[in-house]
Amino acid sequence: MSTLPAPRTPDPMDAPAVRWGILAPGWIANLFCTALRQGTRQEIAAIGSRSYDRAKAFADEFDAVAAYGSYEELVNDPQVDIVYVASPHSEHHHQARLALEAGKAVLVEKAFTRNAAEARDLVDLARSKNLLLIEAMWARFLPHYDVIRQVVENGLIGDITTVYADHDQPLYPNGPERLSNPALAGGALLDLGVYPISFAEFVLGQFTSITAVGTLTDLGVDSQQTVVVTNAAGAQGVLHSSMLARSATTASVCGTAGRLDIGGPFYEPNWIKMYDRDDQLVGQHEKVADIGHGGLRYQAAEAARCLTEGRTESAVFPLDATLRVMEAMDNVRAQLGVRYPGE
Repeated sequence: MSTLPAPRTPDPMDAPAVRWGILAPGWIANLFCTALRQGTRQEIAAIGSRSYDRAKAFADEFDAVAAYGSYEELVNDPQVDIVYVASPHSEHHHQARLALEAGKAVLVEKAFTRNAAEARDLVDLARSKNLLLIEAMWARFLPHYDVIRQVVENGLIGDITTVYADHDQPLYPNGPERLSNPALAGGALLDLGVYPISFAEFVLGQFTSITAVGTLTDLGVDSQQTVVVTNAAGAQGVLHSSMLARSATTASVCGTAGRLDIGGPFYEPNWIKMYDRDDQLVGQHEKVADIGHGGLRYQAAEAARCLTEGRTESAVFPLDATLRVMEAMDNVRAQLGVRYPGE
């Protein structure tokens, strides 16, 4: 059996150390900081929360030097090189803008913002100030995504015809409020659907058509949706997300000469199998040692490299790709009839 191309992703331990400010110390921030501590040389310099006590407890847990009871204090700390925005989707635009206006580089949790207009505002501001800005779609920075990139770019499975990806988790109605509340930009799409949509954009590039069907909750956010996309070459993506039940969360990339199957969850460090047209296994990429969210260290390492090298965006996941993903999700929400307060 042949092997797939080796990932070219640098070891996160080799990334230069920069000083991180963590804005909003919640669940994902805890996972992010744990990944930094266990798999990088990055420094967790400061924690910012609306509650000083919460910031201090989080800072103590991760040995951060400073704790602040406001986001304004965090972004203005001269000892912070880059701010990681880890709040709910509804707050990303305001808080990332706060950090950019303070002259800080920013890594913003996915989904980048509520909508494309907010995303374009942040991108325009970062570019005007020559500041680094990256969406923390951690999957795009993982080693197995680089394997997929090489397979697609080198035509190892022929011309791409179809992408399949699903991401279903049982998070409603008994899950976190941020998923059910329209004011917090809730729903399956921005939290779960962003993964298959971003994966399809990664493989197919710009979408030329988007068709969506879905179901809404009684509060008006989407509980699930199926999205079909096409690109200029006629390749299609069939993408599903739901917060009502659990799926295998796998992905496949099909081409005229073979296909790739990605193990679930496809957006976490995982294995890849390549098959030829006769469905014979011809290559395999083994899952790397990272378990689950330990893979968050790769996006942090990329941000640290970009910042140290004076780059204002990541070539691995450019801002224009983030904008395309946000525009696609706007299109899906428009078809489903989902609007957030204030839009």
